[in-house]
Amino acid sequence: MGPVESLGVEEQRANEDSSSQRAPHESAERRADSAPQPRLRILALSAVASLAQGNPALNRESREWLYVAEFLKQVPSDKTQWVQAVWAAMEKPEREDRALAHVAAALSCTAVETLSIALAAAVDEDLMAGRVLAFLQAPIGGPRPMLGLLAAAFTDLVGPGRCALDVLLAGAAMRGGLLVLGGDDSPVPERAVSVPQAIGLALRGYDGMWPGASIGLPAESEVAMPPSLLESSRRHAESVTGAAHQSLLIRSGFLAEAKSAASAITQAAQCRPVFMETDKVSGLGPWLLLRGLIPVFVIEAGPGERKVLPDIPGYAGPVLAVTASDGAVERAGRAVPCWTLPIPTAQEREGLWHRAIGEGDSAEALAQSHRHSSARIQMLGELARRQAALQGRPSPVAADVVAVSVTGAGTGLDMLAQAMRDPIPDDALVVPESLARELKVLVARCRLREGLASPLGVAVTARYRPGVRALFVGPSGTGKTLAAGWLATKLGLPLYRVDLASVTSKYIGETEKNLAQLFAQAERSDVVLLFDEADSLFGKRTEIKDSNDRFANSQTNYLLQRIESYDGIVLLTSNSRSRFDGAFSRRLDMIVEFPAPGPEERRGLWAAHLGADHRLAQQELNRLAATVDLAGGHIRNVVLTAAVVAQHAGRSIGFADLVVGLVAEYRKLGRQVPTEWMTPL
Repeated sequence: MGPVESLGVEEQRANEDSSSQRAPHESAERRADSAPQPRLRILALSAVASLAQGNPALNRESREWLYVAEFLKQVPSDKTQWVQAVWAAMEKPEREDRALAHVAAALSCTAVETLSIALAAAVDEDLMAGRVLAFLQAPIGGPRPMLGLLAAAFTDLVGPGRCALDVLLAGAAMRGGLLVLGGDDSPVPERAVSVPQAIGLALRGYDGMWPGASIGLPAESEVAMPPSLLESSRRHAESVTGAAHQSLLIRSGFLAEAKSAASAITQAAQCRPVFMETDKVSGLGPWLLLRGLIPVFVIEAGPGERKVLPDIPGYAGPVLAVTASDGAVERAGRAVPCWTLPIPTAQEREGLWHRAIGEGDSAEALAQSHRHSSARIQMLGELARRQAALQGRPSPVAADVVAVSVTGAGTGLDMLAQAMRDPIPDDALVVPESLARELKVLVARCRLREGLASPLGVAVTARYRPGVRALFVGPSGTGKTLAAGWLATKLGLPLYRVDLASVTSKYIGETEKNLAQLFAQAERSDVVLLFDEADSLFGKRTEIKDSNDRFANSQTNYLLQRIESYDGIVLLTSNSRSRFDGAFSRRLDMIVEFPAPGPEERRGLWAAHLGADHRLAQQELNRLAATVDLAGGHIRNVVLTAAVVAQHAGRSIGFADLVVGLVAEYRKLGRQVPTEWMTPL
């Protein structure tokens, strides 16, 4: 761990083994009698025992005196020899003292502080130690050592002209959180000191608990990492442990994936991760050193927002941070280097799919057609296995994965976008032949987006990103949203329509934060994003006249930049191209025009909406197609109204029923009803 080494793994295991042998039902008093005492604790207690020795109130037959006398036998009575024994115990600690000696050396604690820590920790493990201290400090103090007692007991460890009390108050043990000072209203000599519970347990070989922190990842939260990410994790481990105070920020749309990468880095550094959901770090440094932990802060930041990693007193090792959002992270006034987890290659995705759904031909097809992250593959594999089990099949196939994928399960987008789960078959999309060809080209572009630039020149590959951005432009009702659903169905991907009410906010910066979360989740889940009426978000930037204009323009600027770096598929719809900012067109891969349908398309639309169960003659269908200049969305409304009239009368749809629907639709549009088709042929 660089300049500050953690407690060795073998040493930790030895401590844990010796600690685990203690039966949990044994009383603290029995353990104190039977367990071997660490040498530093013996030396500390002997100094206290020497104070008790001359106390005439101490009954020589009491249990407290017998406890004190036992320690007086184990150390030299000569003060000079006792001091030399303290230095020897710190320089060459015995096994029971190595954890305390290690952390004391790492924080540059003095001998006074080290013995004070040993004594303060002893009262939490050894019942009799607390009883003796309570007796000596009566009637003012309790079982925890007071500063006055520590200064008197360890005065021989400080040089001439120095006070042991000042050494404790100004020392590294207090600053680093190894010792905690209580009794704020009491005189300084009467204030008691203690060792935090987590540190006390760590000194005895246990992990313990830290508020707002969790060590390691539960097995169900671990994400399988492909070989390339594991190798990158190893290199990052070498980088952050090579010098003091190194940091790394790990970004991923799935926080579980970022945490797994952080765990891989700590394992490569032969340590363990502790995930921090809090910025309260007083005393954290010694705990990290004792348990061989690397802190991993979980960060949530919006675009333009800056988060600062806290300094950890007494800890100079690496600090990691994970985030699923935008924003900047700093430590000690400097930006933290960032590692954005990439999408695995097609070959690696195939291996991940094999692991997620088992051996078979489906893995290769899924790897080629879906650009999922490691976390998303693992999640879809679990859902697909459940889907197959419900249908009585032993293992899932590609169809199961596509079925659970299009539902959008586990994407985390439901708060910001609306899932459009209905599949759109080819027959439902009735468009001119030229438009159909453009849409097929768009489907091909989406399928080939990952390796499209590979055989091309450096001018393309230098800044190529596999995202696809398309704008559907045309009058209302011409099938733009329907075409988006058809595209998602052909690709086997979930379609999400962005809920502008959920995304936009009156509070400054909240809209960008919501959009950042939306794009990050959509990117890692490989979904199709649909911005209906997109000009409301991507409109032209205006001249700045007041603060509202400035913030509106900043939102547009962020969207223009983010959509250019977006790795997924995004579709936008609008009634007019002229409403968009001029810089927006360059960022689009395709602009698809949806014209108003002609007579031939309108006939196909009437047939597709009416189905086979109707009473219209071919001449009536031709007449509707030729004279009713409505787009597909309006034709749908007409047919639904006619269906209400017909089914209420107990018959299939006829021409008269369609007339009722047509009159209602034209009235809704504020247009005059044509007279040439108001009477049947």
